Amino acid sequence: MSSAYLDYAASAPRRDDVYAAMEPWLHGVVGNPSGAHGESRRAARALEEARDEVAELVGSPPGAVVFTGGGTESCHLAIAGVTREAVRRTGRAHVVVSAIEHHAVLDSAYALAAQSETVRVAQSPVGADGVVDADVLAGLLEASTALVSVMTANNETGVVEPIAQLAARVHQESAAVFHTDAVAAAPWLDLRTATAGADLVSLCAHKLGGPVNSGALVLRRPVDLMAVSAGGGQERGRRGGTVDVAAAVGLAAALRVHDRERQQVTDRVRGLRDRLERAVAALPGCQVTAAGVERLAGTAHLTFASLAADELVFLLDQAGVCASAGAACSSGASAVSHVLVAMGMDPARAGGSVRLTLGFATTPAEVDQAVAALGGAVHRLRAG
Repeated sequence: MSSAYLDYAASAPRRDDVYAAMEPWLHGVVGNPSGAHGESRRAARALEEARDEVAELVGSPPGAVVFTGGGTESCHLAIAGVTREAVRRTGRAHVVVSAIEHHAVLDSAYALAAQSETVRVAQSPVGADGVVDADVLAGLLEASTALVSVMTANNETGVVEPIAQLAARVHQESAAVFHTDAVAAAPWLDLRTATAGADLVSLCAHKLGGPVNSGALVLRRPVDLMAVSAGGGQERGRRGGTVDVAAAVGLAAALRVHDRERQQVTDRVRGLRDRLERAVAALPGCQVTAAGVERLAGTAHLTFASLAADELVFLLDQAGVCASAGAACSSGASAVSHVLVAMGMDPARAGGSVRLTLGFATTPAEVDQAVAALGGAVHRLRAG
């Protein structure tokens, strides 16, 4: 039985262009970019070229990129770096995060608050459609608000947030830094416009068909942030440690391919996603999450009332369909997704959620296989 891979939001297949770009930096002598000899200078040139390309593709000034070990580290550097700098400068920090953020953001913020009484966290709710309201967000701002973080698009539901509107409102009413986690959005949206107004943008490569453990924090305007990992002075003092040249080059290559193919891939995949959703809509108890708002083209988030997500995913796997029950990092958990809870979804429905995410290599045959497998799984569980 052939496998239908519909879990691109967890990790996308590696792109050939990315392999080709990384290959010179995966064997033989790879100089330390901080060194002074010829091989180090060659590595440093490649690193700075990758840095400038990532900056240009996100819409930031040349060089305004901190390479990290992935999206989680990038989010942590943004949250912890800005918050600790604010505490150092003013003695306190107030942080506002949306209720649907990835745990990379939520856990970082609440860990800082648990470690020090000088840090407080407020959580902005979302509507039933998963969208953050600018008025509600603005109502949480205080004089001591150092950072606001709202993701560009949700990694589970695919709901796209109005980042330009939210960032403009935050900047109008406070001096807070605005951070956006664009990891889920990067394979689908033009980041120059989708993250417009944000001060800090978090990325990772493997959702784009690039290498794992490769990410970046992009500064769209100058921001003071304290290094989370000190030592060595690399990345202009913002992140200590020798930078992986291959990983940085791979991230730049993945973004470059995405930028070149974005419109064509998005249009084709959206058609496949809509075809999938139309086909499963008639299944007993099926509901498409946030169907009435803008969503990422590759995300089909479905819920089935009174069914168990882990059983659905298991039966899909048995039928050769790779899917997830929500965020890949928490798919094995029995708890209902915090994103669906924030949207006010009935727990009996939220517990039966399945995320099918398509990508650049998804075929009509894979969609048809998923439709058949999901129909079989639902009918089997309902009869059981």
